Amino acid sequence: MESKSLVICDPEEHYAQALAFYIMNRRGIHFQVHVCSDIKHIPEAELLLISDSYSEEERKKVKVGLVFVLSAGVVDGCEEECIYKYQPGEQILDMILKKCEEVYAKRELYFSSSQKKKGKVIGVFSPVHRIGKTAYALQLGEQIAVSENVLYLNLELYGGIGGHFEKGGQTMEDVLYYARQETGNLGFMITKIVKRKGNLDYILPVPVSEDIKNIRAEEWKDVLRQIVDQSIYETIVLDIDEGIRDVYKVLDLCSQVHILTDCTPYSDAKIEQFEKELMLLGFEDIIERIVWKEMLS
Repeated sequence: MESKSLVICDPEEHYAQALAFYIMNRRGIHFQVHVCSDIKHIPEAELLLISDSYSEEERKKVKVGLVFVLSAGVVDGCEEECIYKYQPGEQILDMILKKCEEVYAKRELYFSSSQKKKGKVIGVFSPVHRIGKTAYALQLGEQIAVSENVLYLNLELYGGIGGHFEKGGQTMEDVLYYARQETGNLGFMITKIVKRKGNLDYILPVPVSEDIKNIRAEEWKDVLRQIVDQSIYETIVLDIDEGIRDVYKVLDLCSQVHILTDCTPYSDAKIEQFEKELMLLGFEDIIERIVWKEMLS
């Protein structure tokens, strides 16, 4: 899908370049970003971010589709689309995208999942406890993310925000809420929610275990479908807890399931029970998709 052009015009060249670098490196945001330090040299563009050091009269002479004024001071009561320039880049971009949503209605002008391969879901699971499942799932995701757009989702009862994951921000609970609305906006919302670990994008786990226990496999399936259809991600890595509802149905959603074991007699007994249960409950085809991973004990 064709990218749209955005121009940042600000005499503070280092500021303009830093903001441009942030926008260009934000995954899923399709802007061609240009920087200039002179209002006379603004090229044609759909969007313009321009410093308030230029007068309102000068700004009105610029023929650009949608203009945002980068203000160094208080923006309350500003009649133009004003943005306080010294706030985090994430907040600036969020304000731009929200306005684009209002004006252009179709977010795909700026966010696209087009021309990507069919989505692939990799599950990471183990009936063996304390085996390093989450660390392995994150490492696997980072390895794949070197060459693909990868999203890690934690489906554990106790995901441990503040452990492997930073604190603060929206979580998988918010993703589930947006997915239930079926508005076609989930991919757009994910661009504002995702965190990053190396090359890997991830979403913070559901913070309350009782909430995740109530989610059925059909809802997980719908969330994954919307992510694949509406976002840039080619691969989704699911870190799956045995305690979630319909766990075998969730495993059945995966094109590949990595099962961790340490090959001790204790672990072997659990693995054997797991395989027998899959066959007993009619999920024997999952066994064909298993990738066995022996962890050091």
